[in-house]
Amino acid sequence: MPEGDTVWQTARRLDVLDGQVLTKSDFRIPSLATVDLSGRTVLETVSRGKHLLTRLSDGMTLHTHLRMEGRWDVQALGRPWRRPAHEARVVLRTAETEAIGYAVLVDLVATMAESSLVGHLGPDLLGPDWDALEALKRLRRQEHVPIGVALLEQRNLAGIGNVYRAETCFLAGVDPHTPVADVPDLPKVVVIAHRLLETHRDRHSRITTGDRRPGRRLWVYRRQGGCLRCGTTIRVDEMGPHGEERTVWWCPSCQPPAR
Repeated sequence: MPEGDTVWQTARRLDVLDGQVLTKSDFRIPSLATVDLSGRTVLETVSRGKHLLTRLSDGMTLHTHLRMEGRWDVQALGRPWRRPAHEARVVLRTAETEAIGYAVLVDLVATMAESSLVGHLGPDLLGPDWDALEALKRLRRQEHVPIGVALLEQRNLAGIGNVYRAETCFLAGVDPHTPVADVPDLPKVVVIAHRLLETHRDRHSRITTGDRRPGRRLWVYRRQGGCLRCGTTIRVDEMGPHGEERTVWWCPSCQPPAR
């Protein structure tokens, strides 16, 4: 599932539609197949955690979620599509621009009802209203949950995916299996997570080590063999919220288990 920085960058890609009038819309899902947004003006697109909200002039919001493989392409009208047409779920056209949402989850709701889709989310790590204290409060409510699971729970803080879960735990020196209540410095974990997403918000490649060489850009995520810091063999496990198992990597030396 895409990280919060990828979703934020997607919102910025869709900014080109701001102020433009839609000349055509094409929803390729049964529930919205007859909907036509022609004549509406796109006001803005904002990201909320891993969700995208494209607000329209008629008081409606197009909500999309990239899920695992989703993507929005924005290009000049008439250019060939970069992915097969059968993967498209929604197409927005203006006089000059075409935006194609591939393999995305799509909803159309009243702008006033956006909270029905995203109101459950915790503080957005890349949002203008980021609140570290609220994120900490929500994490601490899950005192018996492993920190590696709690960080992926979007109700605690919104925007962390599998990459930043692994890298945050490494940089904080915390075994991802450590219960939240036993994490030595939970505020440090939140600060690191926020810093990682903020740092990469405007970047197209992720580098948490400071080393740009291939295979050395991330500390533990998808790393095989020895730890870049100490040489200890990287460990791998499956863990995630609500039974959604996701692979996690950690160094048992740099991230010792709680005592």
